[in-house]
Amino acid sequence: MASPPHPWLKPAVLVGGLYPLASMALAFAQGALGANPIERVLNQTGLLALILLVASLACTPLKVVSGWTWPIRLRKLLGLLGFTYASAHFLTYAVLDQGLAFDVILEDIAKRPFITVGFLALVLLVPLAVTSTNRMVRRMGFPAWQRLHRLAYVAASLGVVHFVWRVKKDLTEPLVYGGVLALLFAIRVAEALRKRRARSSVQVPARPV
Repeated sequence: MASPPHPWLKPAVLVGGLYPLASMALAFAQGALGANPIERVLNQTGLLALILLVASLACTPLKVVSGWTWPIRLRKLLGLLGFTYASAHFLTYAVLDQGLAFDVILEDIAKRPFITVGFLALVLLVPLAVTSTNRMVRRMGFPAWQRLHRLAYVAASLGVVHFVWRVKKDLTEPLVYGGVLALLFAIRVAEALRKRRARSSVQVPARPV
């Protein structure tokens, strides 16, 4: 059996994806993150979570537009890396910022909208991460699995809203991610409509002349 193309691709993405997290942890332990290290870790882990989630959602549209198949092989890995950074983002807030004061954390989730939507995005990512294995695809059946994993767009959209409400003033960066996400969604919708029209044209019998 021929080896898959670019066998180095997944290991390279995995190492590159985890490097910022390891670098942040080391810098935090050494006290090298400046005057407000917790805020810096929160900002960096949140931004990386959003970047990786959007990157995972870009894999299928990239295949549709370019015809390349290799992005599909990275989709799950990028999504799991995004979940890792989203989890690190929340744990930094819950453990380092709030000291696991659950009453304060629950109050923040209930009363501060940007934390509410960010927490909801993380909650939506949990079942996607849990069902990311091939075994779960077989167990659920591909159609049900595919429907569930459409929640990734909802989670990423909530991540953009979380970003917008967190920065408050300069909205340029979060709106760029929102625009990219909207473009990716538009490509997916256009491709779904094209496939539906193609199926309809095949199923409708031609009228006799």
